[in-house]
Amino acid sequence: MSKEHHRKIEIRTGIVTVSTTRTEAEDVSGETIKALLVEAGLSPVFYSIIPDQDDAIRRTLYEAINEANCIIINGGTGLTPDDRTIEAVRPLFDKEMDGFGEIFRQFSIREVGTAVILSRATAGLISGRAVFCIPGSTKAVRLAVAEIIIPEIGHILSHAQKK
Repeated sequence: MSKEHHRKIEIRTGIVTVSTTRTEAEDVSGETIKALLVEAGLSPVFYSIIPDQDDAIRRTLYEAINEANCIIINGGTGLTPDDRTIEAVRPLFDKEMDGFGEIFRQFSIREVGTAVILSRATAGLISGRAVFCIPGSTKAVRLAVAEIIIPEIGHILSHAQKK
C-alpha cells in the first residue's frame, strides 16, 4: 500500500496518563504527547489522567476506545509494584505488536544504554484500535510518539481496520 492510502484513514487519538501523583497541571508527558500529535495534524479526541489501578486503567481504556482508534497510554510501565499498565492492558490485546517494544528499546539504548532492559513498552490491537503503552518520562514519550507512533500509525490502522 502506498503512503497516500495510509493518510486517508481518519486517525482519532486518545491520551491516557497513568500516575498516582500527577494532576492535569503537572502532566508534562501528556502535554508533550498532545503537542506532538497536534504538530502532526492529529488532534486528540480523548484525554484522561488515572491512578495505577488495573480497573481504572481498563475502564478508561475502553472509554478511550469508544472515541479514538489510536490510544497512547503513558506511565505505569516500570518495574515497581505500583506499575500496573502492562498487567492491565496486555491481556486485552487481540494482537500484540511485538515490533513496537523491540524498536522502542532499540532506539532507547541511544539515550539510556543498558538500562533499556527496564523498559516494558508494548503495543497491540484491541477491536481494531491501536493501543500503545509507553513510559511516562518526557524523553521516552518524545521518542515513542515522534519517532515510531506518528510515522507508522496510518500504516498500522490500515491493516487493523481491514475487513
